Amino acid sequence: MSKKGDIAVIGLAVMGQNLILNMNDHGVTVVAYNRTTSKVDDFVNGAAKGTNIIGVHSLEEMIDKLIKPRKIMLMVKAGEVVDHFIKSLLPHLEPGDIIIDGGNSNYTDTQRRIDELAESGILYIGSGISGGEEGARHGPSIMPGGNPKAWPSIKDIFKKISAKTEDKQSCCEWIGTGGSGHFVKMVHNGIEYGDMQLICEAYHLMKEYLGLSASQIQQVFTQWNETELDSYLIEITSQIFTKNDTDGQPLVEKILDTAGQKGTGKWTGINALNLGIPLTLISEAVFARALSAKKEERTQAAKIIKKPEVLKINDFSFTEDIRKALLASKIVSYAQGFMLMKEASHEFHWDLNYGNIALIWRAGCIIRSKFLGKIKTAYDKNPELDNLLLDDYFKDILLDCLSSWRKVTARAIENGIPVPCMSSAIAFFDGYSSENLPANLLQAQRDYFGAHTYERKDKPRGEFFHTDWTGQGGDVSSTTYNA
Repeated sequence: MSKKGDIAVIGLAVMGQNLILNMNDHGVTVVAYNRTTSKVDDFVNGAAKGTNIIGVHSLEEMIDKLIKPRKIMLMVKAGEVVDHFIKSLLPHLEPGDIIIDGGNSNYTDTQRRIDELAESGILYIGSGISGGEEGARHGPSIMPGGNPKAWPSIKDIFKKISAKTEDKQSCCEWIGTGGSGHFVKMVHNGIEYGDMQLICEAYHLMKEYLGLSASQIQQVFTQWNETELDSYLIEITSQIFTKNDTDGQPLVEKILDTAGQKGTGKWTGINALNLGIPLTLISEAVFARALSAKKEERTQAAKIIKKPEVLKINDFSFTEDIRKALLASKIVSYAQGFMLMKEASHEFHWDLNYGNIALIWRAGCIIRSKFLGKIKTAYDKNPELDNLLLDDYFKDILLDCLSSWRKVTARAIENGIPVPCMSSAIAFFDGYSSENLPANLLQAQRDYFGAHTYERKDKPRGEFFHTDWTGQGGDVSSTTYNA
């Protein structure tokens, strides 16, 4: 009798291959398939040579090689390709078999597929996977969600191959029903956008305002990685500044300043708008990439719009102010991300465990950092915490950083150095911690031109009023509003 596989993986790009090798390292027998079958042969005779990995050349052969219930993981491009493979697989599957989408699919697509496949008894999982090529090979952060009936069958495999924290906890936990796994991965990527942009703003300030060299900036990032900012992104940023081009100059300064993106940051912003969550920092990070892509326009504008010269200061101690501004802004970014997940959990009845999510992100993923351990502690202490800004640990850090945070954003604005994420973060902080905002005037304006009504401070919440501001508007009002 021929050897049978525990799980099949479709898609032999780098992530797929590395996940398969990771599974093999942990005693999981994997069946490997790719639509271009020559890649199967190259893999089996190359990186997978001498392993227990089974290469196949057709879906029929793949299905035949799997133990029941069959577990099939898709590591392919999100969108139509996923639907194509699901359609191709269905004739060969039976009730109880499991399909897992390990790509960056939109959570709404995942929810649709769960519902459609449930009709034929197929169990569907949408699993976020973070960590890039290295994470896939040696231990990624894994965020599975979907049909809970599938979890017992894949739990052991996923736990084995996931990253582990310093205290040996697995960076893989069941997220929830529906598209929750891919939603949480989307928010992870949105926070990643924010983290990266904040680091870039700190670099820009050190370069333009302090006039530091690449080697000096590298030293600063190295020092910062010994503080609360200790993280993968700070670590690799420090390493980037050690790489010189062939002429001995820093390679980073030779790279064109136009940023790319694949869409998950944009999805995060769109869902924040749909759910009414002020995800200001992450949205600014997405827009910063979009603005960077307008390189030719920016170059032309810089020639036409002459700004005052940056008044550099020779004060290395200001790097500590920048560090505090970065740290405070980072806290706001995570707070907004968890606000979005909390609202989605309520809206879609997912019952997310925010402490577990923080744990999942503590190792293996791109935003991994010790910082996340404090988030887990905050939610373990109070699972119903409204906002991270209200936790004593984070509140105290924000108050300690506040003076530096204000100083840094003010100096940046005075000198024409764009800091969209830092400035949006402090604006959010000031707004969130203000009992009174000028929205009373905004509501008066809306009622004036559109009869949209308003609530009164001296009346119970939920009671709406309309004023005939001009004396000619009448008593008819529009429908009530949702803020």
